[in-house]
Amino acid sequence: MNSTQQQITPQDVRVKILLTGGHQCTVTLKSDTPLLHSLVKTLVDRTHQTPGFSSLFQIPIDEGRSALCFPGEHLVGLVTEPPIYLQQQQPLQPAIPLEIPAEVPPEVSPEIPSEIPPEIPAIPQVRDDLVSRYAQIDNFLTAAEKNKLIKYVLAKESVFVPTSTSTNADDYRRSMVLHSFPEFSELMLNRIKAILPDVLRKLNIPVFEIGEIESQLTMHNHNNFYKLHNDSGSPDTASRFFTYVYYFNREPKAFTGGELVIYDSKIENNFYVAADTFRTVEPRNNSIVFFLSRYMHEVLPVSCPSKAFADSRFTINGWVRRSN
Repeated sequence: MNSTQQQITPQDVRVKILLTGGHQCTVTLKSDTPLLHSLVKTLVDRTHQTPGFSSLFQIPIDEGRSALCFPGEHLVGLVTEPPIYLQQQQPLQPAIPLEIPAEVPPEVSPEIPSEIPPEIPAIPQVRDDLVSRYAQIDNFLTAAEKNKLIKYVLAKESVFVPTSTSTNADDYRRSMVLHSFPEFSELMLNRIKAILPDVLRKLNIPVFEIGEIESQLTMHNHNNFYKLHNDSGSPDTASRFFTYVYYFNREPKAFTGGELVIYDSKIENNFYVAADTFRTVEPRNNSIVFFLSRYMHEVLPVSCPSKAFADSRFTINGWVRRSN
């Protein structure tokens, strides 16, 4: 070793490995171990869209009694202590770790689907970055969870109250709401936290630091609707970034209508307003929809000939706020 070289002593690095589906694992590695370098390289290759990142990782855990195995394409982030800074060609939004369950049942972690419109025709009056995009995921809850939820809601009919708007406008919104349902709200919030990183990636939306996640349980019956609005247009809702709507109903379905219409945007006087073009989302049983809260949208009128509460269009809907 010549006089200009120094011996670098390897140090312990605590590494939290973040995987798709909300899974994570924490291990301690030496700073010079090839495994740590491989993890970092895989993450950088994904960031730069380098093809072929399909290596298989097999990491001993529990003092060697178990092993975590996953393909490289499932790696979405690393949290290191002390920090490791990567050389990057462009600045990137850092991954934000979420406090989520260690395990997410396979049946509630489906591929982000089919409903992210793969091809959107050219719309002369709307810039590409103002075209509305959404993700709709089927089979969000297990069949048993959904059936239990329906039974719960039917037992709570007497405590639903009429909905309102922040402006208290007359005849602008007709529906009933249940604001507190702790038996299911925590389940929904954990599932949403788990799937949200994949939704953001599929919609090409940068990750953001998550604050409060709100939820309410809403019922639409005969001639119920919600006219054109957005979910972040008042001072107390300005930090809402993402909106979600989970649909569920009894089978056979006893209502029609109730589609969600999401409008493209245009800018007038420095405000986002609705364009003339839009996307229509069917309220499919046991599916969930995600879209930006700033999008102008409406719920079309529901037709429920029986007018029975049990035959209604039910949703658990809410908003993901940015952290301050």
